Amino acid sequence: MRRARDVAIFVSILAFSRILGAQQRSSSETPCAQTARMRIYSNAFAHEETGDILGDEFAIKSNRDSTADILLYVYEGAPDDEGIPLSGRISGKQLAAQGTWVERGVEYPAKQEVIENHAVKINGTLDATSFRGDIRIEDMNSPDNVRLKRVKKLWFCKR
Repeated sequence: MRRARDVAIFVSILAFSRILGAQQRSSSETPCAQTARMRIYSNAFAHEETGDILGDEFAIKSNRDSTADILLYVYEGAPDDEGIPLSGRISGKQLAAQGTWVERGVEYPAKQEVIENHAVKINGTLDATSFRGDIRIEDMNSPDNVRLKRVKKLWFCKR
């Protein structure tokens, strides 16, 4: 009886350590590795004259219960490898997602850190080749209607 209890405790500890290890590996993954298993939609491009990267991308992972985990990337000059985490729902071909973008910056000349929160909403039609709809970011001039094409990798993962 004691041996069975010891085996059960050992199995529980082993299972817990594997779960913890998997969580640590997924949180330490690079954005390119993390999004490699997700569907990517993009309208990002390099501006011809300035070389700036402009546009939006999102990586989406559909879950079995019709929910979705989304990472939104907003490019306003340089590609940013920190995605904005959003939670969403997929109903048929309709995607609805929302979250908060915590934007960090530095205010000059005081060199003080500035933190701004922006509500983010995505609504539109998602299919195998494209997304058509709205990406709205509070307090920003985001386009009313966007079209993003399905691509294999995020912009900054192509190098």
